[in-house]
Order: sequence, then C-alpha cells, then structure tokens
Amino acid sequence: MFLTHKIALPMLKLVRRPNAFTYSEDELKSFPAGTLGNDLFVFLKQRNLPLLKHYARHDLKHVLLGYDTTEEGEACLQTFMLGNGRISFPVLATVTYSFFTMPEYWSKMKDAFLQGKKSNPIHPWKWNEILKEPTEEMRRKIFINSSH
Repeated sequence: MFLTHKIALPMLKLVRRPNAFTYSEDELKSFPAGTLGNDLFVFLKQRNLPLLKHYARHDLKHVLLGYDTTEEGEACLQTFMLGNGRISFPVLATVTYSFFTMPEYWSKMKDAFLQGKKSNPIHPWKWNEILKEPTEEMRRKIFINSSH
C-alpha cells in the first residue's frame, strides 16, 4: 500500500494523461447491486479506501480479477496485467520490485502471469462505459478462454 499510494501514484500523476473517470462515489453507490460500478463502491468501502479518480481503473481491476489490496494481491494483479500484455512503467516496476523482495509470492505471481496470458486483454476496455454492466458478465468476458 505504501509503495502504491505514497510513491507510485504521485509519480504517475506527473506523467500520465488525465484520467477521464467521471463518476463520484455517490453515483457508484446508486448503481444496482452486482454491477461493476456498485461493486467498486463496495470494494472501496470494505477496505476503507477513498475513490481516487486517477486510480479507479486500477481498483476496478482488483474487483474484476479478485486480487486484494495486500502486497500479494498487488503483486499478482500487476503480474496478471503483464501476462495480459500490458507493458507499462507501473506494471514493470511493481512486478520487478515484487519479484526481488517477495519470493514467498513467486508461485502465485507465476499463476497470475499464466492466467493473464490465457485471458482476453482488458487494457483497452473503456472503463467508464462498462460500470453499469454486471460484474460477473465482465469477468466471463475476461476469462472466457480459461478456467479461473
């Protein structure tokens, strides 16, 4: 959490184009239960995390892929993304850092990488446009060619 929220996020704000995430917490809360938007709201509230608009896409990936916000979850999420074809500074930095500092997660990181490779690519998704979709339906679109 420290690495992500205190180091990576401030750096990303300097180099990343502004995120067009347009929803507020109240709007997410008002979506029907079981939708991706409402599940994002629930996910954040359960962990006592604020909605950070420049980070919402990342949090949506946590919701969809089932990785928690723990060190292990962050390492696996980013390793999944690498396997899924996402090559970016945050992905490479997190995977590299995790590989060298958390050998206890290597097996789970390998599994996440392989899962990402055999899953449908999610990076190009238009996240604002899918928030009203059922979360389970979106998961099926990711894992349609694999057993998750």
